[in-house]
Amino acid sequence: MTKVCRETEERTIPESVLTVSTDVSFASNHFPPYKLGPDNEIVDEPKQDEKGPSVEETVEKESQLLSDQHKRLSVRDLASKFDKNLSTAISLADEAKLKEVASLEGHVMLKKLRDALEYMRGRTDGQNKEDVEKAISMVEALAVKLTQNEGELIQEKFEVKKLGNFLKQASEDAKKLVNHEKSFACAEIESARAVVLRLRDAFEEQERSSEASRAQGPDVEKMVEEVQEARQIKRMHHPTKVMGMQHELHGLRNRIQEKYMNSVKLHQEIATIKRAEESKSCPFVLEGTQSLGSCLKIRVNAPDSAIDLSNCSIQWYRAACETSRREAISVHIFLIGANQSVYAPEPFDVGRILQADILSNGQKVTVTTDGPINPDAVLQSRIESLMKKSNSEFSVVISQMNGQDYASRSHVFTVGKTRIKLSRGWITKAREIYSTSMQLCGVRGNVKAPTKSLLWQPRKSLTFTLTFESEQERNTAIALARKYAFDCNVSLLGPDD
Repeated sequence: MTKVCRETEERTIPESVLTVSTDVSFASNHFPPYKLGPDNEIVDEPKQDEKGPSVEETVEKESQLLSDQHKRLSVRDLASKFDKNLSTAISLADEAKLKEVASLEGHVMLKKLRDALEYMRGRTDGQNKEDVEKAISMVEALAVKLTQNEGELIQEKFEVKKLGNFLKQASEDAKKLVNHEKSFACAEIESARAVVLRLRDAFEEQERSSEASRAQGPDVEKMVEEVQEARQIKRMHHPTKVMGMQHELHGLRNRIQEKYMNSVKLHQEIATIKRAEESKSCPFVLEGTQSLGSCLKIRVNAPDSAIDLSNCSIQWYRAACETSRREAISVHIFLIGANQSVYAPEPFDVGRILQADILSNGQKVTVTTDGPINPDAVLQSRIESLMKKSNSEFSVVISQMNGQDYASRSHVFTVGKTRIKLSRGWITKAREIYSTSMQLCGVRGNVKAPTKSLLWQPRKSLTFTLTFESEQERNTAIALARKYAFDCNVSLLGPDD
């Protein structure tokens, strides 16, 4: 922007008057009509040819039109309207650029004109000098007014740019909305078409079935009448005989059930007597309640016997019954005190018979539970309530880590639908998803609290022995983790199970 100011330097008056530079283009060969007021202010501004409405008028007009048509315009019409307004804003921006170029040319023209008048003022005197000074003041007033118009032009350009950005964003949003509504409408049309096809098929099927029922109606009614007649004849001629046979069958079933129960009791008594006789001669005996949550312990039958149980080799087994194939209960290599005289049944042992082979002085002796391991009545209902949650947390203490004793504070053992995590506050000891390398079972060995402890191997290089607050918490965690692992197609058991 060129600013017009009075020059304070003294100029040397040349001999001839300098002409205005030829690179200045004039719109006309005369000054526009105007009047000077006090302080050289222009009273009557020249009337310019208006080529179109101003930005404010355009914005107000378009806003009014949009407000009037808001309730009846569709999304597609709104998008086209935004595109039209965007093109109008672009044309207004181009017009503002042309006005800016014209303003710059006006500054250049006024600067050259003032230089020429200053030069003429130095060469003239008297009345002509006063006319020249008056012309200079008029030129300065025009320069000030041109500067004001330029400021308004800048503001107008800013508003046009802002309006253009707004309309451009609105046009893009409207196009997105059109595409979204179009896809939604297509989906609704396809859904309605599918519903219509299903209804048509249902109506056709109903018509076919009704025709078939009408065709078979007489035969079906005839058959129903014959069946009813046969039942009536049966009730009339053999009511007493049929009822007598039913009572006789019912009595036979009851007597067979009683004999079966008596035989089962006799077998149990015989097995108990047989075990008692064997236990008198057997050097070892199995103690403990044979139910989930208890602890089974092998002890020497004769107190004065010279057999040292710590020197004996012990292997535990589980079996469906006494005559079925036995499964060895393996012990993890990291467990201290494995294959010892103490074993705490876990949920996998429920309904099975437990046996232990004791090898002492080259002789093998087998001790067996009196019957299958009984379940915990409260365990199943607790598991069903916990499976409604996504995660279940248990308070545990780490007893051993990788086979070494580990003194720790209370940790949180979280059993989730897809993974198991052991943490304390923000610190995570282990977090693994269910996989074939993961193992989880009750502790199999002579530890401090076998009924409350379990073995967890997240991966092959890491093993924990965790102690819970109660036997029920330990069995609940094992059963819950195995159910979640089964849903992930993983069998979560102990070593070699």
